[in-house]
Amino acid sequence: MLIAVAIVVVAVLLFRGAGGGYQVTATFENAGQLVKGNQVEVGGRPIGSITDIELTEDARARVKMKLDDYAPLHVGTRATIRSNSLSGIANRYVALELGPDSAAEIKDGGEISADDTTAPVDLDQLFNTLDKPTRTGLQNFVKGSAEQIDGKSQQGSESIKYLNPALSTSSQLINEIISDKATFQRFVSDTSQVVAAIAERRRDLAALVGNANATTAAIGDENVALARGLDLLPDTLRNANTTFVNLRATVDDLDVLTNESKPATRRLAPLLRDLRPLVHDAQPTIRDLRTLIRAPGPGNDLIELNQKAPRLQQLASRTFPRAVTALRRSQPVIEYVRPYSPDLTGWFTKFGQAASNYDANGHYARIQPIFNAFQITNTPGGQVLTAVRPGQRLEGFEFGQNERCPGGAIQPAPDGSNPWVGSRSEGNFDCDPNTTPPGP
Repeated sequence: MLIAVAIVVVAVLLFRGAGGGYQVTATFENAGQLVKGNQVEVGGRPIGSITDIELTEDARARVKMKLDDYAPLHVGTRATIRSNSLSGIANRYVALELGPDSAAEIKDGGEISADDTTAPVDLDQLFNTLDKPTRTGLQNFVKGSAEQIDGKSQQGSESIKYLNPALSTSSQLINEIISDKATFQRFVSDTSQVVAAIAERRRDLAALVGNANATTAAIGDENVALARGLDLLPDTLRNANTTFVNLRATVDDLDVLTNESKPATRRLAPLLRDLRPLVHDAQPTIRDLRTLIRAPGPGNDLIELNQKAPRLQQLASRTFPRAVTALRRSQPVIEYVRPYSPDLTGWFTKFGQAASNYDANGHYARIQPIFNAFQITNTPGGQVLTAVRPGQRLEGFEFGQNERCPGGAIQPAPDGSNPWVGSRSEGNFDCDPNTTPPGP
């Protein structure tokens, strides 16, 4: 009896293997560059492969998979097409997220519905959504970035070289900035008052911007007329100059004109003949200026702009004094923080370079701070780096770091511009100019 049972079990296993193992299909929106032979994985471990890919009647991709493990699958299993990296094309695989064991089983040859599948979105699909000018601009940006970093490997190495002191002194820099908490709090409070005052008048400011925009638009709509007026203006001024010169004689003869108006009428004829070209040439200019001063419609001429000016003056008379007071109060804070601008700027710029690198999976930042692993030792043959024991590496950071002068986070410059110890008018800072990182 036992022999018969063993024979039946062996036969079942053999026939099951001869039938190709457990197979299941999954319907995706698109094949996502899958090919026959791509792997099927669960939790990063291969459990099968792709045996066939077909196109359904509704233009979807039906993917047949043969599984060597985790069979049978259960309802609720999700299938996602993923890629090993962005550098290849036919390097996709199907990742399965197994359903609960309590759910119904998917029989051999069964199907994972399209609701439980996810197709990848390729970069080409994203780029296809952009119009041609945007794609051209993106290409120029990538090319420009490549040209920007081309040949800059030495500078990149130097920046990484100084990353250690920049990171190690960041906490001391922050402590120096907030050491005068009262001044710092007053600076934050005054800044909030300025922002609150501006926020209270946001509608008036919006109206001012809107009116200015309308005025500028009205002037822009009349750009042809303005250009024509400016073209005619030189001739007008020249004619006006001639007229004013002739007017001097007229003013001198004004008494004669008043006393003897009738005989003097004949003498006015030459003057009127000289004025006729001026009047004729001034007509277009006067007509265009009239349109600029008053035009149909709201918010499009100089008269309406002048009507808004008193309201603007009222708002400015209340807002500007507050802004001046806030700026005066912030002056001591700015004067205190100003010497530390190079330290703060250097920290931001150098720290940002640590997380600006890419690999096939996107951003990455690999940072391991190492404090004073070596020290410079003078020997007869020159300066050499000597390893420092781990117990002594933090001694330089536990004592004396609060005595750094502004600009002391980096090595002293050849021109002596750092570290900054203060000036005669500002008074010397309470710091040690000798506390600087080692190196050239």
